[in-house]
Amino acid sequence: MKLKVYADRMSQPSRAILIFCKVNGIDFEEIKVDLSKRQHLSPEFRVINPLGQVPAIVDGRFKLFESHAILIYLASAFPGVADHWYPADLSRRARIHSVLDWHHQNLRRGAAGFVLNTVLAPLLGRPLNQQAAAEAEKILISSLTKLENIWLKGNGKYLLGGLRPSIADLSLVCEIMQLELLNGKDHDRILGPHKKVLQWIESTRNATRPHFDEVHKILYMLKTKLSEQQSNQADSVMESRIRTPLTSKM
Repeated sequence: MKLKVYADRMSQPSRAILIFCKVNGIDFEEIKVDLSKRQHLSPEFRVINPLGQVPAIVDGRFKLFESHAILIYLASAFPGVADHWYPADLSRRARIHSVLDWHHQNLRRGAAGFVLNTVLAPLLGRPLNQQAAAEAEKILISSLTKLENIWLKGNGKYLLGGLRPSIADLSLVCEIMQLELLNGKDHDRILGPHKKVLQWIESTRNATRPHFDEVHKILYMLKTKLSEQQSNQADSVMESRIRTPLTSKM
């Protein structure tokens, strides 16, 4: 029976699972769970994942959720997956686990919290929260600094000094990619100082092409839409400023 992947491509962990399957030639069926329509909270989906979160998989009679657990399972259960994704060497595996554990309490908290409270909240029917955004930004910048000085330390292009990407590279890069939704000023201010991180993102993108860009297409499209909205808002403000002095003189 074909593997089923329940995902929404707007979800960072979902994108990591989809890219991994495509890069490694895993035959699967992608089943969209639309977060914007709250399909993840439906009774039907809660049978798959009682926590009501994506991604989740069903492999025969086996159900699994939590993206890192899914990546480990896929790398271990499906033949043909290259060893560099999840090495057989236990010491290398343990180091990958250390990155994945760190990710959830640091980079994910910072990146997801900052993007939600600066960009995505209105799209989800929520108000922007400046205090939450400021707190998330501190965690994000601290995480990027640690990423550059600790996890990317070494001569390799990838995490832990690796010469080829692991599941940790894919998971963390997909997390950071949501920063593409920020306006240009914020994006450059936050990511610009971290040259090694930027090089690592590009290396991971190149190692997983064309699937990386195909899966991230939804993100690029939303970025274009948001940029157009910001441009239109700026034009409206400018027109208002131009009209105001004319009106006051009449």
